[in-house]
Amino acid sequence: MIMEKESFIKQFLKKDLPNIQPGDEVRVSQKIREGEKERIQTFEGQVVSRKHGKGISATIMVRRVISGIGVERIFPIHSPTVEKIEILKRGKVRRAKLYYLRKTKGKKVKLETLADKIVIEKPEEKIEKVKK
Repeated sequence: MIMEKESFIKQFLKKDLPNIQPGDEVRVSQKIREGEKERIQTFEGQVVSRKHGKGISATIMVRRVISGIGVERIFPIHSPTVEKIEILKRGKVRRAKLYYLRKTKGKKVKLETLADKIVIEKPEEKIEKVKK
């Protein structure tokens, strides 16, 4: 009985999802129905938390400041209304839940990105190290 339930749920899981983590800056495209018309609305912001594991009920909370007001939206990752999720930047954080961002303002809201810390060595330096 349990295997039937798992196999039934497995067909609804999305397979092309990126590895979303708290601190990432993402753009979520969601289908919205207005009457008989359907359009795609995007919401761009920082991932504050990820909850409920990797199952069908997995969600992410995305935060964005619009006109000085903080707006948080919760997106079910595997929902058919969520068209796609793009990762724009990877954030370097030391917490699993970034609720402290609600109290911060201005530049303190910006998280350090992982790209800021990556140092690329010149190819000549690598060759010299190997020759020695």
